[in-house]
Amino acid sequence: MEDPAAPGAGNPPANGYGNGNSNDGGKGKPAAPKGRETFRSQRRESEGSVDCPTLEFEYGDTDGHAAESSELYSYTENPEFTTNRRCFEEDFKTQVQGKEWLELEEDAQKTYVMGLLDRLEVVSRERRLKVARAVLYLAQGTFGECDSEVDVLHWSRYNCFLLYQMGTFSAFLELLHMEIDNSQACSSALRKPAISIADSTELRVLLSVMYLMVENIRLERETDSYGWRRARETFRTELSFSMHNEEPFALLLFSMVTKFCSGLAPHFPIKKVLLLLWKVVMFTLGGFEQLQALKVQKREELGLPPLAEDSIQVVKSMRAASPPSYTLDLGESQLAPPPSKLRGRRGSRRQLLTKQDSLDIYNERDLFKTEEPATEEEEESAGEGERTLDGELDLLEQDPLVPPPPSQAPLSAERVAFPKGLPWTPKVRQKDIEHFLEMSRNKFIGFTLEQDTDTLVGLPRPIHESVKTLKQVTRVGSQSSGIGSHQGILAKEHKYISIADVQIKNEEELEKCPMSLGEEVVAETPCEILYQGMLCSLPQYMIALLKILLAAAPTSKAKTDSINILADVLPEEMPITVLQSMKLGIDVNRHKEIIVKSISALLLLLLKHFKLNHIYQFEYVSQHLVFANCIPLILKFFNQNILSYITAKNSSIYNSQDMEAT
Repeated sequence: MEDPAAPGAGNPPANGYGNGNSNDGGKGKPAAPKGRETFRSQRRESEGSVDCPTLEFEYGDTDGHAAESSELYSYTENPEFTTNRRCFEEDFKTQVQGKEWLELEEDAQKTYVMGLLDRLEVVSRERRLKVARAVLYLAQGTFGECDSEVDVLHWSRYNCFLLYQMGTFSAFLELLHMEIDNSQACSSALRKPAISIADSTELRVLLSVMYLMVENIRLERETDSYGWRRARETFRTELSFSMHNEEPFALLLFSMVTKFCSGLAPHFPIKKVLLLLWKVVMFTLGGFEQLQALKVQKREELGLPPLAEDSIQVVKSMRAASPPSYTLDLGESQLAPPPSKLRGRRGSRRQLLTKQDSLDIYNERDLFKTEEPATEEEEESAGEGERTLDGELDLLEQDPLVPPPPSQAPLSAERVAFPKGLPWTPKVRQKDIEHFLEMSRNKFIGFTLEQDTDTLVGLPRPIHESVKTLKQVTRVGSQSSGIGSHQGILAKEHKYISIADVQIKNEEELEKCPMSLGEEVVAETPCEILYQGMLCSLPQYMIALLKILLAAAPTSKAKTDSINILADVLPEEMPITVLQSMKLGIDVNRHKEIIVKSISALLLLLLKHFKLNHIYQFEYVSQHLVFANCIPLILKFFNQNILSYITAKNSSIYNSQDMEAT
């Protein structure tokens, strides 16, 4: 069993960035500017302060098995676990005498499941709900007969594979269609002034069984038998493609989301719908690991060089909830004394950290003007400025960030260093070099040379160095101790050709020669089928998801016009004690957090897969997200104490006494 990754706050190790304390020797040197102290305090807070600790997190597409299963339920649903168990035991005793479920042989278990499915096909709504609850108890792992959480998760997975092999998912899919089209339940919910968890009982039971089946079958383990592996692939195919002239299952869930947001079905348990939709998309299209494998495979098919790194692994190594330290160093250098007062030998090095236009160094500098000798006060200011650099000056002496004046020899390719802290390999497209040269030629020459990245006549030296950096060749390998001897040198350019560039070029060629090239052959992949099904109603889908995300966003303003996303968490009877109110408040916050997690993960997964499938699909989805004000909505989440929001403990422990009190 995988342990859920619970975010926790730990004390980070002490870093080697000091404050530059210097011994003034009682000479009465001028104090450092106040702005510089501000940046130092910000750097201390971001790197080692107790107020802003380093988060222990794991970047991935899902949490652990136990955490993902528990997030399906709310604390308000706790009494229903007992109801599910009672329904199962009552039905099981009428069919099997003197034995428990775990004591039965596999054939006897299959026979009992077939009987349950037969009893689902009854007219009585109450009897059908009792049988569905018995199936849900099996999918939950028959916890009444288990001794530990590990046993519950094991038997939940075993029972879900057994239920799928007996055709349970198809039977529950038909029942889900019936509940979606149930106009009586919709009209009853519309007439009520306040919708509670009792209005969505049947839907919650059906969606819970389907979610547990998808989540348990989706997980791959090394100990899985051949039958389970084959059942997983069959299940993935059924969910990905249209079976029996029906739309893919994900489109049905998308239609439930739009129907809920339109106000036609306010009783839908939207959290369970979103969780199931997210897991279905992940199961059919693939998670981060499958996405990376598809990217590598597609680059091989297009004849592109392999990727230098895995972007997901790079993100996993990045720090959380705090900016990189080099951005604060850059801001500190901007508040340094002006370069004109640092003319001494040591002050010239201080200029390297000052943010300025490199064109001013080489073009606006008066070469015929004689510099005045520096005064004693200026020398002291230069010495004070250098002391604030601490140990960073030694790095500048080794790897300068700005090219030297024209009088010196140009830097070699090995000497050009990129800013410390970039976690990924630099990538430069041919289009980026052409765009940079076009702007530079327009500024300094007045005309451009299209598709020419070699002619640099008339451009100043900094432009030459910039183009050289963009075209730089990095050497990866081992160098022996002998002079001039290299072993294992591998040349690799920064110039990067993406899959999107190839797709755009192919589209341009098809547009120029539609008759000669003919119609493009599009592979019927699960991603392509999903996009084709979503295309007609794609704007409505994106708007509906963002509406729900807005309703779950943390804000101090009352949202009277927003949709009600708490229909599947509010109990029939509102709390009357302080303890009940506190538990309900925790449940509501947890409910909103899970909704935010499912929508953000779903959107991220769709964007990644659509971008890999075709860049224009990604742009179309992104365009509608921008039209629906997705960017301001995301900024609303970051416009707060993000560390407190992430580390909020929206969980509670219900014991038997608390449940009896409620």
